[in-house]
Amino acid sequence: MEAPPQGYRRNVGICLISSSKKIFSASRLDIPNAWQMPQGGIDEGEDPKVAALRELKEETGVSSAEIIAEVPYWVTYDFPTQVREKLIHQWGSDWKGQAQKWFLLKFTGKEEEEEINLLGDGTEKPEFGEWSWMTPEQIVELAVDFKKPVYEKVLQVFTPYLH
Repeated sequence: MEAPPQGYRRNVGICLISSSKKIFSASRLDIPNAWQMPQGGIDEGEDPKVAALRELKEETGVSSAEIIAEVPYWVTYDFPTQVREKLIHQWGSDWKGQAQKWFLLKFTGKEEEEEINLLGDGTEKPEFGEWSWMTPEQIVELAVDFKKPVYEKVLQVFTPYLH
């Protein structure tokens, strides 16, 4: 896999789909009315596929999922100035934005409502307030503006799996 561009934080994005081909999205606790798919940093030396499964479990409690596709390149986005300034304090490092490796995962659990837990696996502070299964159009519509182009690109790659 090629290296992500310099100055961008390595990150994974997770597009989790249900048996009915709807996509998991959750509302952020720190940004009112902003919904997103799970995502998170890749630890030093960690394989992105391993990171995707780890982040999914940390953020949603879901461990019953299998990777069925991936975007074959890094997708980047820049942080808006106010977000970048906030993250410098939060992370202690200054990144232009994130370079994301996106994975499409199929939820394989029996009862979605029982396995999905926005408190996650208890290892990290909760990031989300509520969740829903959504259409690709809803995913893009409800995302923060600076992530909309990423979501459009990712969902375009995953379109064959969403029908």
